[in-house]
Amino acid sequence: MGTRVRWGLLACGAIAKAFARGLADSETGELLAVASRDREKAEAFGREQGAPRRYGRYEDLLADPDIEAVYISTPHPGHAEWTIRAAEAGKHILCEKPLAVNAAEAETMIEAARQHHVFLMEAYMYRCHPQTARLAQLIREGVIGQVGVIQAVFSFASKFQPASRIWNNALAGGGILDVGGYTVSIARLIAGAAEGRPFSDPVSVGGHGMLHPETGVDAWAVGTMRFPNGILAAVSCGVGLAQENGVRVFGTEGRLWLPNPFAPRRDAAEPGKIFLLRRGAAAPVEMVVPAAATSFTYEADVCGRAIRAGRREAEPPAMTWADTLGNLRAQDAWRAAVGLTYEFEKTKRERAP
Repeated sequence: MGTRVRWGLLACGAIAKAFARGLADSETGELLAVASRDREKAEAFGREQGAPRRYGRYEDLLADPDIEAVYISTPHPGHAEWTIRAAEAGKHILCEKPLAVNAAEAETMIEAARQHHVFLMEAYMYRCHPQTARLAQLIREGVIGQVGVIQAVFSFASKFQPASRIWNNALAGGGILDVGGYTVSIARLIAGAAEGRPFSDPVSVGGHGMLHPETGVDAWAVGTMRFPNGILAAVSCGVGLAQENGVRVFGTEGRLWLPNPFAPRRDAAEPGKIFLLRRGAAAPVEMVVPAAATSFTYEADVCGRAIRAGRREAEPPAMTWADTLGNLRAQDAWRAAVGLTYEFEKTKRERAP
């Protein structure tokens, strides 16, 4: 076994390309293989990203004995199947968010990783960026006093295309699963940091959403959460509506604002910026958080170091198994509040006319 973790990519979409580029700059990993159900796509992707092995079937990549870890970026409903199959093949796993369509499905995936003694992490790449660690530190240090309200927004406007992943009911489309999980996860991170813990789970979740009349997925949605320590969160997301993205945290002694909390730039390192306005101050103070790489490079190294250390889970603020399950339970509750159950989740009785 070499020093660097040898990776294989399952699926060759835009997010896989971003991870491949991040992996190339990592200290711990290297790209060995890619797989797509379209062999020509795998060949083209492999040539572009420098992957020497290219497969036209996911099964063939999992059968490659030289691959140690896989990055899974199929559409959401495929995450469970391929994570479980990768675990059964003895591969360590980084799976794109959401880890699963719902929490019950995620529990089966985590159990598979546990039984087969492999690493598994949900790929919220922003959790690996130095800006996120700095945010949690500021909250723990009480720089804004007692946290009272969190506001988190991640939303964009895309043209409605019923067959596309983000609008397709059969592919678990909509805002809550695509970008809403970011807002939920950062609110849970902040609420936990306020108590000196990695995360906190809400005691109640509510919300409203605008479901598309043709496919029934949430075009945009607003959620509310109340945490055990009394902190309140308002989260908003969308795939059909542009909003002002960012995170604001309001405390008894001031407030924090992150204009780019999820570090979305994929092609270059981008420092974090956190603005602090203390009570009584005339103007906010800008705190720049240096970053030597993209979030995807940090993410690859979080996984690589954990794998080489023999750990099965990541270390906070990256997503642990308990953190992932709590996040999906909150997303499940948010979807329930807006009335979104995917057709494939419904029982035969519910689907009957």
